[in-house]
Order: sequence, then structure tokens, then C-alpha cells
Amino acid sequence: MSTGSSILSPSDAGYAEAKFAFDLHDQKPAAISTPTTVAGVQEAVRWARERGLKIANQATGHVAVALPDLEDALLLKPAIGLEPVIDHAEGFARVGAGTRWRPVVEAAAANGMATMHGSSATVGVVGYHLGGGLSFYARQHGLACNMVRAMEVVTADGEVARIDRDNEPDLFWALRGGGGLFATVTAIEFDLLPFAEVYGGASFWPVETAEAALSTWLDWTRSAPESVTSTFRIVNLPPFESVPEPIRGKNLVVIDGAALDNGDGDAFTARLEGLGDPVISQWGPMPAPAVSTMHGDPEDPVPAIGNSTTIDEVGDELVEAFVEAAGGDSGCSLIAAELRQLGGALRRPDPEGGVANMIDGEFLAFGVGLAAEPGMKAKTEGDLDRLMEAVSPWEGGRQYYNFAVGGATCHDCYPEDDIEALKAIRREYDPEELYLAPLDL
Repeated sequence: MSTGSSILSPSDAGYAEAKFAFDLHDQKPAAISTPTTVAGVQEAVRWARERGLKIANQATGHVAVALPDLEDALLLKPAIGLEPVIDHAEGFARVGAGTRWRPVVEAAAANGMATMHGSSATVGVVGYHLGGGLSFYARQHGLACNMVRAMEVVTADGEVARIDRDNEPDLFWALRGGGGLFATVTAIEFDLLPFAEVYGGASFWPVETAEAALSTWLDWTRSAPESVTSTFRIVNLPPFESVPEPIRGKNLVVIDGAALDNGDGDAFTARLEGLGDPVISQWGPMPAPAVSTMHGDPEDPVPAIGNSTTIDEVGDELVEAFVEAAGGDSGCSLIAAELRQLGGALRRPDPEGGVANMIDGEFLAFGVGLAAEPGMKAKTEGDLDRLMEAVSPWEGGRQYYNFAVGGATCHDCYPEDDIEALKAIRREYDPEELYLAPLDL
């Protein structure tokens, strides 16, 4: 079966390890390809076409549980040019498919610049951009996908193309937010931000502070400067040694964030001082790479499932509903029940952006929990349902692609005119619908 594109069948050594995603979902594809060159991707795409298989693009698979059954599909996991290249003079990075955020963040920092990474340093850079890209700098700079200046792709017919706003602009538009449909991205170039240091941090309080903390935070968000992007969470932290001892294994409230203006950061943290003594609290200027791990997302694979929705026109009633669903007396087992602050540049359509040119909502409500065995999975699913029900009175009618799971489709993320445009682009570039993705059209 060897084609030079590292194709593994279920009987091959390496298949059993490669089939698992970051969320430890057992994907069971018909075959797996792990090409290290663009030519290898081309061969894998043609190999799948010749055998009537679908293709699912994947780097890490943080939301692999949302993919359809892969029994008749090739799982394509490129690992191409994993050393990022920084163009200091032009202020952009070039990153190969399969690269995760940590080396890119560090390479940018070595050149005095920052990236629009998300809350995890282990997420794949390409997939993050294909689904939108929600950064701690998003309220001032919008979605990360709209910082992309070019992509290199292998299309469904196995051909190579470099696309940007002038070359294949329709495909370029669709891939910036339309996910892993349409083509396999082998490299991506995106603009960097011109700073090496930001103001950021996190505070942890006992869960009994939840109502007061959420009320204070919500009140602050109503007039918050765009330079600050923050989150509120109720967490059940695992008893792992990687978790700092004072918060290990505890049920806590967390507020974290980053500011691109030190004065705005100081004003934000001053608003939190009335909440009493935190268990841990650290705020101030920090090297930009520290923001990529500030949220404390797991760096090793975990058997997790989640759900999310955008919410809008939020009132004070949300405080009671959210705490009742996820607070200390709720019995909630979720690792995190959180509200991510949106608004600012995120809510203004980017005229040169991709299909994900904005998020029309005030907050992203998100929950995630463990699903290591059936009983734990059932408990997590129940807690997620209760959290989503609690915020349902404020649902904005749209989901955000990178966080959309639980049976969502692109229709849940984008207006109908955009869906029709995406369908037309798919008919042009992938008429046989070769590609699968977590969210279909």
C-alpha cells in the first residue's frame, strides 16, 4: 500500500496510535495518511479518490468527536515544514500544516512580535485559522483568520495552488472560517502583531464567590475597552501535579484576560479587588508567549467533550442562571463552564475577511468535561445540557465554528447567503464532496 504518502491501513504498525485525536476519540478511519511533503499530500488525495474514499483533514483533533463516521474515509494528518518561518521585515509568519502554536508563538517572540493564537499552545495552527481563530487579542484585532495573507493548498483533484485575495479569492474566502471542507491546506501565511509584551493574568477565588464575581465581571464588560479580552469560568480542577498546589483538585471561580494597554489592564484588575482575597492572583506585564498558556488548557490529550453557543443582550438574570447550572451547589462536574468576552472588533464585519468575518454576540458560552468511560460521559453530557439550557434565553442564533459541536452544521454558524456561497464554492472545487469536516454544509 506504500505510495510515498505514509498511508497506514488498520493492520499496519502505527495505525493504532495515529487514529486517536487529541480528545482521545477513537476515529477508526479506513486508512490514515501522515505525509511530510506536499507531494505526499497530493498522492494521498489521489489515492483516496481512486478508492472512493472521503478525506478528513486533521492536525490535532481537539473536536474530532464532532466528525462523522470515518469508516469510508482517509484521515489525512499532514506534518509539513514544522519549523515556522518569521519574516521580520514584512511582519508575517509562514507555517506548515500540522504545526502547533507553541513553536510559532516562540519564534514570533524571538523577533519581537506576537501571534493571534488561542487559549491553547497545543492546537494546530492551520485548523485554528480554518475555523476562525478566537484570540485574547480578538476584541481589538478581530478573528485570526482575517490576518491570513495566503494559503497553499492541495485541491480535491490533487492539484497544488497558492491562494490569496487575488488568486482564487472565492476559495480563500471560504477557507477562512469554513473549516476543513474544500481543500487540504499545506501551509499558511499570516500577519503578526508588533509587540513582545502584554498585560495579562488570572485570579482564582473559592466557588462561593461565583455570583459576586460574575456580576462584577458582567458589569465591567458593558463598557470595557477593546484593548482587553477576558473570560469568566467556574472550574473543577483535576488533582494533577501539573496544576499548582493551592488550586489543585478544587472547585473555583476564575477570571483571566489580556490587555494591549497597561492602563486598561490596571483598571480591569482594580474592578476585581472588591471580590475578596483570591486563592491565587497574578496580573501585570508579561512576555507575549505566556498568554498562550495563561488559560491553563490541557497540554496532553484528554478524553473530553464540550458544547457552546453565542449569547447576546445579556441581563443580570444570567448570573443566577449560570451559577445555578454550574456553581458550587449545582453538582456540576464540568472541568470548565465559561463565558468568553466577545464584542469590539469581533462584532464589526471585516470587509476583506473570510466567511468568518465577525461573531455577532456578546459572549461565547462554553462547557467542557471528561468522558473517559460511559458513566462519566453521561454525567458530562447532562451537565452540558443543563449549562446550555441555562443560557438559552440569551442565545444569539449563531454558533462559532471552532467551538461548535453537538450536531451543529455550517448553517448554525453563518447566514443563508453565506451558506449558498459556500455551497457554490464547494461545487466548483470539490464537486464530488470528497472532504469531510466537523461541520458540514
